[in-house]
Amino acid sequence: MGKINSVKKLTDNKFVNLYGVDATSVHDTPVSYFVASRAKRVEDMKLSTGENHPDGVIIYSVYGEKRDKVVLIRQYRYTIGGYIYEFPAGLVEPGEDFHEGAVREMFEETGLKLEPIKVAEAFEKPYFTTIGMTDESCATVYGYASGEVSKAAQEDSEEIEVVIADRDEDPEGGEGCDHVCLYADAFS
Repeated sequence: MGKINSVKKLTDNKFVNLYGVDATSVHDTPVSYFVASRAKRVEDMKLSTGENHPDGVIIYSVYGEKRDKVVLIRQYRYTIGGYIYEFPAGLVEPGEDFHEGAVREMFEETGLKLEPIKVAEAFEKPYFTTIGMTDESCATVYGYASGEVSKAAQEDSEEIEVVIADRDEDPEGGEGCDHVCLYADAFS
C-alpha cells in the first residue's frame, strides 16, 4: 500500500480547496498528487480522519397526486460551460443531518417540500463521487415532493430551472433518460 508523507493546503476558498499530497507508491517511487476537498483544514480531510461523513446530498423524489412524476433540475454548470439535467442536490451544512440537508436543499432549489422516506442504509450511505480527484462524498435521500415550484429561495449564483418530468419522459429528447428512468421505475 502507498504511504502519504505530507499534505499541504494550497488554496483557501469557501466551498472547495486544493491540497498537495506527497506520497510514496507501493513500488517505492515518489508520488505528487492533488486532491480537491470540501475540508477547511488538512486535519479534517477524509485521508486524515478515516471517516466518511457526507459533504453533499442527492435527492431522488417523485411528485404528483399519483407520484408518477420525477423532480429534476436543469442547471447551468460552469465546469462544463453549459446546462445539464440532474436531480436536486446540495451541500450538507456543518452539524446538519443529511436528511435535514435534503429537505432544505429541495426547498432552496425547487420551492418544493420534501418528505423523506426510510430506505435501507445501503441505499443512502455516502459514496465518493469522483475519487480520482476529490474526497467529496454524497449521501442519497429518497422521498416524496409536494407543493408549488418556486425560484424564490434560489441563490443569486444559481441558474436553475425546475423540471417536473413524467416518468416516461426524457427531458433531453432521447439522450438523458438512463438514470432518471431507472430511478422512476424503482418507485413503481
